[in-house]
Amino acid sequence: MGYAGGTSTDPTYYKLDGHTETVQIDYDPTKISYDELLEVFWDSHNATVPAYSQQYKSIIFYHDEAQRMLAMQSKQQEEAKSRREIYTEIIPFSEFYLAEAYHQKFYLRQVPELMADFTAIYPDTNEFVNSTAAARVNGYIGGHGTPETLQKELASYGLSPAGTKKLLQYAPAGAEICPLP
Repeated sequence: MGYAGGTSTDPTYYKLDGHTETVQIDYDPTKISYDELLEVFWDSHNATVPAYSQQYKSIIFYHDEAQRMLAMQSKQQEEAKSRREIYTEIIPFSEFYLAEAYHQKFYLRQVPELMADFTAIYPDTNEFVNSTAAARVNGYIGGHGTPETLQKELASYGLSPAGTKKLLQYAPAGAEICPLP
């Protein structure tokens, strides 16, 4: 999680200077296309409702002309599908500023048993923030992901038996298909 689109360098949650809360996604186009990322974007929020502040605007930051064109096209498709105005801005990317540590992996931070595991695995905050395992677990706690994917990945997270049990309590239907040994 971080901030982009504003005028200052090093914004904070309490001093945004025109920035918007956002995420930056590093992706491998051989595994997922930009079009697929746009589908996730549109499915993740209601862009037909205007934002009540700059901080929470719906924005797509594009990196090149091809991304801009795809984003514009997808916005038009969403407007046609919903038959409503889409309030998403599509603007050029300039800089991404990582949010404060306490904003990272929000759902995961709410589960002390899992945070204890991840703190042991990643004592350095930057490693924790950049951890794919922590991001995946955060998503499951937030109600995303499938039981099938969780089952395939669970052992790779490095969780203790107690941490595994706790994750299965939060994961969507995960406990049903991933019983503890």
